[in-house]
Amino acid sequence: MVIGADGEQLGVMVPAEALVLAEEEGLDLVEVAATSRPPVCRIMDYGKYKYEQKKKAGKPAHSATLKEIKLRPGTDQHDLNFKLNNVRKFLMEGDKVKVTVMFRGREMVHTARGRAQLVEVTKQLGSIAKMENPPRMEGRFMSMILVGDREVVADLKRKEDAEKAVATEASPDDAPAKATENEKEQGEPKEAVSEASPVEENSAQ
Repeated sequence: MVIGADGEQLGVMVPAEALVLAEEEGLDLVEVAATSRPPVCRIMDYGKYKYEQKKKAGKPAHSATLKEIKLRPGTDQHDLNFKLNNVRKFLMEGDKVKVTVMFRGREMVHTARGRAQLVEVTKQLGSIAKMENPPRMEGRFMSMILVGDREVVADLKRKEDAEKAVATEASPDDAPAKATENEKEQGEPKEAVSEASPVEENSAQ
């Protein structure tokens, strides 16, 4: 799929054809969504695009803060999924996350279950999370601290930006559909026509 410099969808074409179009406008052909099917390329000024990206990179970095989510040894998968989504959001924003399992009463004899739960959290988060501090007990709490993997986070952000750019520029054609002749005829009121029966004249004999 090729998108023109003005955001217009030019359709699917072979790379050579798209390059010719870009050269005719004195611009470059840049792949903006390689994972899409078909891949999406855009005709643009690549030098200007890189300059804008560099300006964005030069903005002050987000100051990391320590966020915390709390679990129980019996937290079910539904609640865990909700909390994991928050963890991913915090890591994507550059924050650190303290994941804590809280024990109450007799649960203290099952600390191994809490440790296993923290290990499961790291598994389900996948490559986006790195462990800065391993699980350790603090009174009735077992906690670990996670940070985002910079390369993974940066890659995910690039993909999100590319998808947003495609979604913004590749807006669907909103031209109203033309009514068919049948629809027009059905929409127009028809004049009622009544056929009068012929009047028979009686001739006097």
